[in-house]
Amino acid sequence: MANAHKHRQRVIRGADDQLWNDLDAATKAAGTDRSAVTRQFWEWYVSRDGADHPRRPADPDPASTDT
Repeated sequence: MANAHKHRQRVIRGADDQLWNDLDAATKAAGTDRSAVTRQFWEWYVSRDGADHPRRPADPDPASTDT
């Protein structure tokens, strides 16, 4: 099937739209995506061998956010 996913999809409840959008922007800034960061966090959280917590992207330049 053309639209079949290789992996089962999981649902995360309780994440509001702003959190979802902020996570999307942060993962893009780090050169990754929400799924990869989520898997990496889960693997670190359950202490899988060799797992490390995901790295956050650098903070934006405060001067560029001044209004």
